Amino acid sequence: MKVLGFILQKEFRQIFRDKTILAMMFFVPIFQLIILPLAANFEVKSVNIVYVDHDHSSYSQKLINKIGSSGYFHIVGAPASYLEGLKFIERADADLILEIPSGFERNLVREGSQKVNIAADAINGTKSNIGNAYLNVVLADFSNDLDIRFKLQPQSASVSPSLITLNSTNWYNPRAEYKYYMVPGILVLLLTLIGGFITALNIVKEKEIGTIEQINVTPIQKWQFILGKLIPFWIVGMTVFTVGLIVMYLIYGIFPQGSFLVLYLFAGVYLTALLG
Repeated sequence: MKVLGFILQKEFRQIFRDKTILAMMFFVPIFQLIILPLAANFEVKSVNIVYVDHDHSSYSQKLINKIGSSGYFHIVGAPASYLEGLKFIERADADLILEIPSGFERNLVREGSQKVNIAADAINGTKSNIGNAYLNVVLADFSNDLDIRFKLQPQSASVSPSLITLNSTNWYNPRAEYKYYMVPGILVLLLTLIGGFITALNIVKEKEIGTIEQINVTPIQKWQFILGKLIPFWIVGMTVFTVGLIVMYLIYGIFPQGSFLVLYLFAGVYLTALLG
């Protein structure tokens, strides 16, 4: 164990002597943990939309108000025709066009259904597809509100209501915020970086400067050499993990729920598997 202690002293001195590896182990992971969740964010909350209202009824106005108040759409115009709405997309001022046909309210009240036209900008396909999905959710929610209203009317009493209603809820992320998915995942990625890449880089560095040849001619056993290489980076990985938890709390307001002992236990086992 005395020999192992000397090897560990040598490894820590070498780690703190090399400014490049030191920056890659501490400053780069912290910087990535701050920046990457902001860059790898697929939430779209500013979809520009124009609507063409041919009906000008109370129902169409309620639908437009529901879209504007959803928090995901920004209404940038209300052209009189569909062709005028296409000019907004051609100028990159809009991502979606919602066309409400004439007789929208009448068909909803009498027949209980009505089709609307949605046109999406294919140039910015990702944003438009996500915005189209958001808009379909808003339309479905608007339709459900109308179904409730119809059930309250006496003339629709003959319509049999649904017997089964399915409601989904996100238990651990009720508002489906993207940071709660990305930040912990990036922290695990940084642990993988410390456990695999930095350890291999340290060994390659020793081969380049020739110190590993001096270690090979010293009277140490293989298990001492292996533990002397793995233990320092295991400690560094757990330190980075602790710093990452602090950054998660200070920057993103994410605080782990549950036992810290279990959290560190699994992090230690994960680092041990990577280093092994």
